[in-house]
Amino acid sequence: MDPTPTAVIVESLKRAIVDHRLQPGEKLVEQRLADTFGVSRTLVRQALYQLEQNHLIRLEPARGAFVAEPSVQEAKQVFAVRRVLENDLVRQLVQHASPKHLRALDAHVLREAAAIKQNDVAQRTDLLGDFHVVMARQIGNEVLAKLLSDLISRCALITLMYQSKQDAACSNTEHADIVEAIRARDTDKALALMNAHLDHVEASLAFPNTAQKSQRSTP
Repeated sequence: MDPTPTAVIVESLKRAIVDHRLQPGEKLVEQRLADTFGVSRTLVRQALYQLEQNHLIRLEPARGAFVAEPSVQEAKQVFAVRRVLENDLVRQLVQHASPKHLRALDAHVLREAAAIKQNDVAQRTDLLGDFHVVMARQIGNEVLAKLLSDLISRCALITLMYQSKQDAACSNTEHADIVEAIRARDTDKALALMNAHLDHVEASLAFPNTAQKSQRSTP
């Protein structure tokens, strides 16, 4: 099935952000985008709304759309909340994960690895974040899945722009290790692996100065 015009705009703008062709704080002009993609401004607005929902842009009344400006402080707050939620999630999975649930997690980890191998930055970012949402869905908790999805998307721009391929590959390996600990019903190990994983991801996104931003720019 061919992607919808809105989906094409969303993916194109996301990739422009990843490639640094659109900079944090840069204004996105609706008419210019409509002309570029050969669509109506209504479709452009739909795409911008989706990007705002993912915290990649911000929409300001009477001013328009702007590429979001990532905040390291906000990311740190997100990870603090995630640690609380995901520790409980891991405990529940160790207790209740069935072979079917584990197969779903294994399949997701393989999709992550494929996206990393292809150097598909946008897809690998989506999949690495979605792993945690998929975990919540395996225990049937859609409320937690939605909450984690929103929390993860709040630092999506930082991840897209500043997580290196090496960091992404490390995250994929850590996800696989977490699944193995859950499969082994080892609560202590699974919790330790999850907390270490969140520590690693947070550290990889904490860029305190311009020089470090340059070092961590997406390959």
